[in-house]
Amino acid sequence: MYTGRTEQPCCLCDSPDTVARIDIPPRAVQLMKHSGPIAWRDIVGEVSIHFCESDWETVTDLVVNLGMNPLSRCNVARASFHLREDFEALLNATREEPDQTELEERLLAAADETLSSVDDPMTEERDVVEARVVVDSLTELGVASA
Repeated sequence: MYTGRTEQPCCLCDSPDTVARIDIPPRAVQLMKHSGPIAWRDIVGEVSIHFCESDWETVTDLVVNLGMNPLSRCNVARASFHLREDFEALLNATREEPDQTELEERLLAAADETLSSVDDPMTEERDVVEARVVVDSLTELGVASA
């Protein structure tokens, strides 16, 4: 079974033609549709979600103009992420869960930097959407403060 990152379809409508991708912390997977069976602590690195052109326009409007988080409508089965190997099953040994704190802090710092320069003409709309989704998700999950 291949567990590497691949280009995924739109996480909202399953269209194979995507135009935008945002990366979110593994903990944010809990906010996505059908995420119950996924052990977010076993995800290594960021989770990437992709959007088709029409859904990207909707997501941008929701996030930038209305301040809403679109993750609850995104299907986690259409996300791209790496899972750590299951050595417990292979070697009959228990490993510690990965600590996601450093990754979350890095993503929050990048998001804060992006949001502080939102008026800069060099700041892209995609970056603003990604930053707001990261901050809103981690705030909703009690990791960050608004």
